[in-house]
Amino acid sequence: MIDRLLPGASHLQNLHPLFVHFPIAFIYGSALLYLLASFRESDALKWSALWMLSLGALGAAASLATGLYAAPGLMVSTSVRDQLLDHHKHLMIAASAVTAVLTAWALAARPMPTRARYVFLAGLLAAMFLIAIGADLGARMVYDYNAAGTACPQPIDFTK
Repeated sequence: MIDRLLPGASHLQNLHPLFVHFPIAFIYGSALLYLLASFRESDALKWSALWMLSLGALGAAASLATGLYAAPGLMVSTSVRDQLLDHHKHLMIAASAVTAVLTAWALAARPMPTRARYVFLAGLLAAMFLIAIGADLGARMVYDYNAAGTACPQPIDFTK
């Protein structure tokens, strides 16, 4: 069934790549909106940022779950597993934990924490930093070491 709905997904080793981009977009977007809201004192921006952060946290949980499920069966060499996959996993667990804490904080102080607001914003920047480094390691596994499976056969020849 998934082959008919998402034919490209049939080439993937696992479903993790289908989940990873949403939390990145939502968490980065929420950070931007929270930053703008802190300067403009806009309730609409704060509520939009809270929704984006909440969706980012849910997406991060799904991405983390699919990644942890896929990791043992990922067809990469032991050296790639040791040098990239393990670091990617630890960074993304940390990013997900930071995001979960920030989301709980924002939900408790809806729509945006006023006490220690700059600590909250710094936490969002820390989450973005962890995500960026972890995503870079993930991209290296996919593009440098073909962790995507048959999605990127080598060599790639041009065809019309």
